[in-house]
Amino acid sequence: MSKKFYVTTPIYYVNGVPHIGTATTTLIADAVIRFHRLRGEDCFFLTGTDEHAQKVADAAAAAGQSPQEFVDNISLRFAETWNYLNISYDQFIRTSDERHKFVVAEVFRQLQATGDVYKGV
Repeated sequence: MSKKFYVTTPIYYVNGVPHIGTATTTLIADAVIRFHRLRGEDCFFLTGTDEHAQKVADAAAAAGQSPQEFVDNISLRFAETWNYLNISYDQFIRTSDERHKFVVAEVFRQLQATGDVYKGV
């Protein structure tokens, strides 16, 4: 059985546009995944944006936009920047994607079912 080499960047908060720190992290992840691909390994590279935080809501309000309009714009800026830098990601995930919401809900449901997540004080 072969193993898949998996690399992910942080899923970046979209309270602001990409900057040198986010670019550096993503470029390093890209270099690592390219090295493993050159070795012929089965690889997967994930990056994306986290669109659910109070700072994001605050930034949207400061920009005079709805939260969804704001995150759509900033998330697009991340994707465009990674494409400009020729980042070789396999998937760009957004926490507002329906697929992401479904998976998180299912994982949470499973954690509740096993008793790993429960109400308490």
